Order: sequence, then structure tokens, then C-alpha cells
Amino acid sequence: MQIIAHRGASFEAPENTLAAFSKALDAKADGIELDVYPLEDEWIVFHDRYLERLTATPGRLLDLTLAQVRKLKIFGQQHVPTLSEALEHINGRCMVNIELKGGGIVRGLHQCIDHAIKHHGFTADQILISSFNHHWLQAVKASHPEQRIGALAVGCPIDYCAFATRLDAYSVHVDVDFLTPEMVQDAHRRNLKIFVYTVDEAHDIEELHKLGVDGIFTNHPGFSRNILAGLPVSPSEPLLHY
Repeated sequence: MQIIAHRGASFEAPENTLAAFSKALDAKADGIELDVYPLEDEWIVFHDRYLERLTATPGRLLDLTLAQVRKLKIFGQQHVPTLSEALEHINGRCMVNIELKGGGIVRGLHQCIDHAIKHHGFTADQILISSFNHHWLQAVKASHPEQRIGALAVGCPIDYCAFATRLDAYSVHVDVDFLTPEMVQDAHRRNLKIFVYTVDEAHDIEELHKLGVDGIFTNHPGFSRNILAGLPVSPSEPLLHY
């Protein structure tokens, strides 16, 4: 079961920052998930529509200029990186799941990915694009059929993972609260990988491993790795929940 660091190792460092990505690499995460919005001619690594929670600044991300975003700090500590900076920093050392939080996929997304493949040690198979907006994913596949995509779902659809098959997805990403053994089986029958978010508790990690899911998104990849390895962990260790 793969361990994918949710917004980097966001238990240990401010989410979606180069520091969080470094902590994920230190924990030997199999992958790093990060969130992106298009802004001007760049893709900004940031999760929320609004700025308040992460930067203590009022307003919406999309109303700022790139220069204004570059002055912000996540939790007063770390700068907001661009996707290009994030990929250069990770440098092909693990898989990267790019979750689209905003549209505009024609605005340089694949130029950024191609540059990372040519200059920063990535292979095409290490880049996965995901989103809750399946129209955006459909547009990605239409323009770049070879691109791996992951279809996100909040619930458990009546036809399980059929939506991901229709999109020609590589993987389906499911909320831990709605995952069922039948959904796991359906994904695998369709030759889909099934990844589960967001998983930070030992009992859930162990149960999902037994169910045969292909990976979990976790805020604490080091802790999750230790659970899978059967290593002792402190029962009082605090975990973040999103």
C-alpha cells in the first residue's frame, strides 16, 4: 500500500510548502499530493479558495496578483510555491499527485509537467493529475491522452467506479468515510488503482491495508509508514484531521 503525503507531510510542516515536501521525502513517502490554482501565467500551490485560514489575510486567492501571492506566508512561516518550484524541489524522488482546484488546464500546465520530466528527474508515470471536477479531467485526457488522471469522489456511487472508467482514469480517489469492500473490488475489476483520503489513524491504516487499497493520503507519512511496518508508536501521538 502506497503512502502519499497529503499536501506534503502537513502534520510536521505548513501544508503545500517546500518544507512539507521535504519532510515527506525524509519520511520516504511513495508520493506527494499537492493542490494547484492557475494564476496569471503560473500554477500556484495552494488549497483554499479563501486566504484566511492559511495566511491570516482576508479575501480570495483568485483576486490577488501573482506578485501579491508571492508576499504571503503559510501560517506565517513558508512562502507559497509555484508548481514549477515544487516539482523542481521534489526532483523526481517520488510520485506527485497534482490536484486541480481551479480550471484553465490550457494555461501552461503540461508545459510545466513536460519541463519537470525533461529537467527534474520525473518520468511520465510519476505525474498524476486529479480533481473533483471531472469535466477538467476529461479536458486533460482530450488534450493529453497519455496523461494519468485520478478521479476524486466524496461518496460511494451506485455504480461504484464506473465514473472513473468513463474518464479513462488511472485511479479513483475515495473518502475514507464512504469506502466499502465492494468499491475496492469494483475498482480492481476495472483495472483502476484505488486511493483513500485522508487517513491518519492507526486502525484505519491497518484496516485499509487488509482491504487491499492501493494507497492512502495521509498528513503524517512517517507515522503511517511505521504502522504498516508494525513498529511501535506512541498512543498519545497527536494527529491532524481535515
